[in-house]
Amino acid sequence: MDILHLVDRLEELFNHSRAIPLTHQVVVDEDRILEIIDQMRISIPEEVKHAKDVLARRDRVLAQSQEEAARTVDLARKKSADMVDRDPIAQAAHSRADQILAQANAEADVMRAASDNYVLERLLGFEAELNRILTQVRNGISTLQPDQGEPENQE
Repeated sequence: MDILHLVDRLEELFNHSRAIPLTHQVVVDEDRILEIIDQMRISIPEEVKHAKDVLARRDRVLAQSQEEAARTVDLARKKSADMVDRDPIAQAAHSRADQILAQANAEADVMRAASDNYVLERLLGFEAELNRILTQVRNGISTLQPDQGEPENQE
């Protein structure tokens, strides 16, 4: 039996009970009220069980829905990626990107070689300048130093 129906019957019993004058109390039929309470005790576990079943079913349906949604999204992503890979425009874009990358690598190699040549030229210039300065230093030392053949004054 439905628990709400039993509550309605209980309320009806209360409303049809005789009021005790000058109090907020009523006289109720003890047998009828105990019968409704017994029916409520029987009905409540059934209602709770039914509610639990509904909640469990809802959770299962929700989990299945979420799983199905995830599969659908995954499938859509895969199909989208496949379509993009098969699209001539995408293929042309990949090809053009590869060409640009190859050209950039070639230009980088040329720039590296030019940089290496520039550095080599500068280093060779520095070496020549250092040799010229070293020659001048040696000439200055030999001019200022007494003859190497004569022993120096030793004390």
